[in-house]
Amino acid sequence: MSPALNILVLNHLSARHIDAIQNVAPNANIICSTPEQAGESIQDTEILLAWGYMDIRPLVAAAPNLKWVHALTAGVEGLLFPELQQSDIIITNSKGIHGIPVSEHVLSLLLAFTRGINLFIRQQQNKTWERVRTDELYEKTIGIIGLGSIGREIAKKAKCLGMHVLATKRTLTNEIFVDKLLPPEQLPELLAAADVVVVALPLIEETRGLFTLEHFRAMKRSAYFINIARGPVVCQQDLITALQQELIRGAGLDVFEQEPLAADNPLWEMPNVIITPHVAALSPFYLDRAIKLFAEDLARYCQGREVSNRIDKMKGY
Repeated sequence: MSPALNILVLNHLSARHIDAIQNVAPNANIICSTPEQAGESIQDTEILLAWGYMDIRPLVAAAPNLKWVHALTAGVEGLLFPELQQSDIIITNSKGIHGIPVSEHVLSLLLAFTRGINLFIRQQQNKTWERVRTDELYEKTIGIIGLGSIGREIAKKAKCLGMHVLATKRTLTNEIFVDKLLPPEQLPELLAAADVVVVALPLIEETRGLFTLEHFRAMKRSAYFINIARGPVVCQQDLITALQQELIRGAGLDVFEQEPLAADNPLWEMPNVIITPHVAALSPFYLDRAIKLFAEDLARYCQGREVSNRIDKMKGY
């Protein structure tokens, strides 16, 4: 009989999630714990499931048998500390499960702007009956910065609405839902052409503070800016300046440099800004998808095969 496989999960799992894991690893000993109580079980843990923003440094330091850390998120910025980067411990993420909810969130923001819903909600609160300018997404151009799994799902839905799709990607590939794919260095071309700019990049050293006032100046004054990636990808003060100077028409923001967004931040009061509290990826099916993906990789791990979604610990993705 093979020895027990000790898996520590820093989140609650339902019975169906535990069953999904044990279906591929019947000998798995699965412990669900809070980060505060995880120290009681970490000594014998071989596989750790955590959220990518968690500080797991004390756990890694106390885990002599740890071989694999799996992030329940796509982002792993919280896991990229030297002790883990320099170890033989594998890091994987949950890339590929966020496309449906995030793309729907992006479309909800775009439709709210073009149909004036953001303004109508404010008027409803004041019992004001007044028409505002409306528009259509049909035949508009969307520019997607970062064509990963989320970017592809956004492109797919945008094409269904009759939009033209531009995107940037490090490696140029054939993309069925993209009209023109550009390398990152041709970002100015995308910005100049797009009616909507959507940021869908991971947060790594190369992308931190990437989007500046120069980029907003390159956009159409009639364009909308949507960020569903990570807040620090955008220089927030530059975005505020661009909105105040009407360099762009509006912004839909789900992520910020500091979260929660400070109560005195001017973004709260801007009628051409829609703020959501980092919820674009939330879905009642999130953990179902995350655990399914993990279970598929666990089957590979138990068979001695290469796991998918493995993170290059030096590059951060």
